[in-house]
Amino acid sequence: MLPWLSSPHPTFPSTHRALDSPNGLLAAGGELSPTWLVEAYRQGIFPWFSDEDPILWWSPDPRMILLPEQFKQRRSLTKRLRHGGFQVTLDQHFDQVIQACAAPRGEDKGTWITDEMREAYGLLHALGIAHSIEVHQGGQLVGGLYGIAMGPVFFGESMFSRAPDASKVALAHLTRAMREHGGKLIDCQMHTPHLASLGAITVAREAFINYLKNWLPDKAFTFTTSPIEAPTVPASRWLQAIATEGNA
Repeated sequence: MLPWLSSPHPTFPSTHRALDSPNGLLAAGGELSPTWLVEAYRQGIFPWFSDEDPILWWSPDPRMILLPEQFKQRRSLTKRLRHGGFQVTLDQHFDQVIQACAAPRGEDKGTWITDEMREAYGLLHALGIAHSIEVHQGGQLVGGLYGIAMGPVFFGESMFSRAPDASKVALAHLTRAMREHGGKLIDCQMHTPHLASLGAITVAREAFINYLKNWLPDKAFTFTTSPIEAPTVPASRWLQAIATEGNA
């Protein structure tokens, strides 16, 4: 039976208890407060649910990750970076990025980025924990991505494109900044052929969680009992590089 989380403080089951089918489903309930979300991510757990569902928590096995040095920047993307007229910004249009990521795509009319999720990650952004990378062309927002930064790890959530390769431009800037300023890993959560084509690989859940234990030690975090007070997370030095090196 799926555990129901009702404690006032975030307490998750061991990720070894996650289901095989659906892959990685671990628990239901809990909250989307900053303390719950930060505690979940640092343990290799993330929320994913639809409007009609309760909050569902996942930790799939295997896990898809992208090591910054393994990002595959093909020749066509290099040309776009040089001549596409893109400008890249950090944290200037978070709400617009998450709204664009939540928009229906193709024949799929639904979205897992519910209003509740948008509000929760918007609060994390206001607290300096969630971040967006925006790609502009001709004065218009044409692509970007968002996620959570903790020390050398970026937990990617979603990306979008309104122009060819626009989301790849954002990812290229992210991986370059992480390579040059101490970033170690981008969490991509679930396998997709698109991410695999960009250099992402799958690793066992246990290996992924060991990465987090090594790079996100307990002493790097400070939690309080207040549900509205922000937890302290380790700083990510590579973020500033994206902000200052934004012209593609």
